[in-house]
Amino acid sequence: MDELEHVEFLPEPEDARILSAIDPAAVGFQGAWRAEVTGWAPLQAAPIQRRRRQRALLANGFMFAIFISAMFAIWNSGLLIVELNLPTSEWANETTQLNDASDAGLTGVGVRVCMVDTGIDSTHDALSGVELTFKDLRGAATAPVDYGLIAHGTLMAGILVADGHQTGAAPGISLGVAAALGADDDGGNSGDERTVAEAIRWCQDSFEADIISLSLGGEQDLDATREGATASATRRAVDSGIFVVAAAGNDGGSEDDGLVSVPANIPRVITVGATNIEGQVWENSSRGSQERGNGEMRTHPHQKPEVVAPGVQIISTGSNNAWYSSSGTSDATVFVTAALALLLEAHPEYKPVPGSDGTCIDVIKTALMNSVEPLHEEGVHDDRSGYGELRAVNWIDEVTATAPSC
Repeated sequence: MDELEHVEFLPEPEDARILSAIDPAAVGFQGAWRAEVTGWAPLQAAPIQRRRRQRALLANGFMFAIFISAMFAIWNSGLLIVELNLPTSEWANETTQLNDASDAGLTGVGVRVCMVDTGIDSTHDALSGVELTFKDLRGAATAPVDYGLIAHGTLMAGILVADGHQTGAAPGISLGVAAALGADDDGGNSGDERTVAEAIRWCQDSFEADIISLSLGGEQDLDATREGATASATRRAVDSGIFVVAAAGNDGGSEDDGLVSVPANIPRVITVGATNIEGQVWENSSRGSQERGNGEMRTHPHQKPEVVAPGVQIISTGSNNAWYSSSGTSDATVFVTAALALLLEAHPEYKPVPGSDGTCIDVIKTALMNSVEPLHEEGVHDDRSGYGELRAVNWIDEVTATAPSC
């Protein structure tokens, strides 16, 4: 009967059981004339006063209200699963040419990278296939664990080796993770300096790393009369030919003390600041000083920081099998670590071997200096942006073209 929904019914005046269907627009039009021609005069037909449409409107309104209430109740109960499009930070891999290096077939295979951090949650689906060696220097766990606030170590590892919503920049590496930091009462991650130093030595002596990635740092003490344990362990590593990539620090802005963190201040360390999606230096990225604690001036290619890389709103693996966004020079450090791993895959002759000193690090850092994208006057070091922003393929090509000896 839906086709009769939009007509009016006109009953005969003498027998209301007899109905005529008429256009609603004709109701009341020439009623007297219609009564004459139909033989109803002097009576006139009047349409039935129907309320069907009003009842339907109320019914529909009631159902709509119930549906919204039900949807709200299901949402609050957790029974409704809505899959949202997760954001990505693929722009970072594109900007730094890491995707281009991946397209060329480089994955970091054969390169050993060790991360000193809060640990790693290897139960994350995107990390299930990682070749992993784990060492707990904070507790006594034998299986991988992450002690960090929002699983900081897991976030850093995902940038490097994830296989899921996003793909890590160097998924073919052999990964070592030393848990030396953990969540603290101040809402951050911290650890004892001697524990961090022990973790760095584990990366060198037990894991036999080619690269040590340090998304961490402490404040420089210019009044100290001797080097701290972390700086000493780092110096020992780089003087043995092991590459160390470290975060510049996140104290930029008006409170910046003008110093990169420890052990990023060690000359042969590759020190990394952070940039955003616009290619601008992140406001909290630490500024470097070109005067060392002993009064000597830093020289090329060891001026601080050496390089900047994406580090703002980076998407990576987190706790509870989730994906998180984080910002900091920690994130930027891992992109440089990834690029270096791809470089050492392409040029394994620069990997550390027994008897190595730091001269191969020097020539690879010179190639880095000559291959970055300057964010300031070309050929001039800047205390915030270093020599420029990372370009992985340019770095590899520079080494290929110059074939530096060491």
